[in-house]
Amino acid sequence: MTDDSFELYDLRVELVRSGPGRIYCGNEGDWFEVHGEVIKFPPGQGFSLYSLSAVLPLLPAKQRVTDANDWMSTDSEVGCPDPNCPSRLRITRTGKRRFSHADTTAVPLSNNAGE
Repeated sequence: MTDDSFELYDLRVELVRSGPGRIYCGNEGDWFEVHGEVIKFPPGQGFSLYSLSAVLPLLPAKQRVTDANDWMSTDSEVGCPDPNCPSRLRITRTGKRRFSHADTTAVPLSNNAGE
């Protein structure tokens, strides 16, 4: 049997201050983690829907290995979608986790996968 495993980075997304003023989308230091396709929030903590919508499209790409020269490898902060809020969402790769293709999809691997 062929090894069908692949790796993804675990991520931590944290609300950080980028300037003076009131933060409207949560509290400085609020965070969540992404392990595979699962978003994990700490007990009792939520996250702004609007802030989540700004960062969610980037998370699958940040989970994957990228070229060192790719902006996805170097840029780690996303601005709050509220132009009056002095916060950013900082995405940090925290480790790698191995997954099995067979455990993540019903689509079988083929010889021309990825083409």
